[in-house]
Amino acid sequence: MEEKAEDMISHLPDEILFHIISLVPFDYAIQTIFLSSRWRLLWSMMALVQHGTAEDVASAVSGFLTNFDAHSPTRNTRKLRYHFGRGSVLMAIIAPNNKLHLDFSTGKQEFPRQFGLELELNHQIIIHHQPTLSTFFVKTLNLISVNFLSNEAVSSVVSGFQFLENLKITDCNGLNSLCINSNTKLQHLTIFDCLELKFLHISTPKLRTFRYRGLLPQVWPVFHYNLVDAMLDSRQGPGYIVSNANELDPVLLTIKNAEILTLCRWIFEALICPSLSSLIAEFQFYNLKELWWIDNSNEGYNLDSLILFLKLCPALERLFITIDPESFCMTRTTNCCSLQAGKQTQLRHLKLIKLEGFTNQEHRTKFAESLQELATANPLILATADGFCWQSFVKVVSDQSKHPSKMQYKLVQEVKDTKEFLLKHAHMGL
Repeated sequence: MEEKAEDMISHLPDEILFHIISLVPFDYAIQTIFLSSRWRLLWSMMALVQHGTAEDVASAVSGFLTNFDAHSPTRNTRKLRYHFGRGSVLMAIIAPNNKLHLDFSTGKQEFPRQFGLELELNHQIIIHHQPTLSTFFVKTLNLISVNFLSNEAVSSVVSGFQFLENLKITDCNGLNSLCINSNTKLQHLTIFDCLELKFLHISTPKLRTFRYRGLLPQVWPVFHYNLVDAMLDSRQGPGYIVSNANELDPVLLTIKNAEILTLCRWIFEALICPSLSSLIAEFQFYNLKELWWIDNSNEGYNLDSLILFLKLCPALERLFITIDPESFCMTRTTNCCSLQAGKQTQLRHLKLIKLEGFTNQEHRTKFAESLQELATANPLILATADGFCWQSFVKVVSDQSKHPSKMQYKLVQEVKDTKEFLLKHAHMGL
């Protein structure tokens, strides 16, 4: 029996361990927290701890960034714990590749009050609290659990990040309106799980990626962004009363050229279909290659809306369909079936279809057969009811079919070893 090697490093004095960590690249150094409670305690001791007021948050963060130098063992502290107000705490963490996390979730969490957040990222704004000697320029910013006590401080902090390219906002309880203005470099915007958000105003002309998860707010994009990557996962439904049938027109034009898209069926039926009624003859998602379609099965699975949408996607290569029984369903929608799709009605490039959540085998088979007239490239079709066991469909000739050229599908053995089995939509798992 082999003897367990003695851990000599963990017993070294704190000063030596601090020095060792300072010499290791951050991606590897952070993994030491999994070694033992000794290392986790060490990381907590490495944080710079300050106390102050909400008005001084911006200055504290700015000073923290200014003093940071990844190449200096005495100035590479990556964690700031700033206490302010009555139990509020900001955790600021510097990560590799010019990434900054501002997390307000650690402090005392009171009943959330509603608030609005305005983020201005403009070169013309003069930031008086920003020192001029900072060697760390924030390109990626994660804002976590901003609340009504910290929103003004966050606005002040963010206004100094003139090189920001990627902004992610998550879990902001009470946030009901968000306004983002940037004439600088902002290209990627992600907003996840801000469940009270009702109004979203975006003025960022260089935006290329927009990912949203949560109740769908009213969206006012100032520009047609020509997005490459768009995610609208609002399976929980709208966050406001849907009254204007054409209110998604600007968003529709924004996602028109997307290559990767996530869309809920109810959004298509309730908001996009009315906008398409006058455009259907010409409108196409010409560049769309990868689609994640989120559906419900409250009244049995209806293919009509999906089939219509697919007829607008001539370049589609990969289709992912998730049936979520808890996904929102509009009771009154435009009759999408009455609309006639435009020029392209065949999917000549479709190679892969993955069906998830179909508990009814008959519905799965019906769907596969319905695609027969659209997909001409004989795509691989994989299906699962539980997300773990995948099966593939194969075409078979039916002796009872009245049309000899018409094929039917049946499920075959479990799939485990194909590369397609491992493929996921780019937005899954975010």
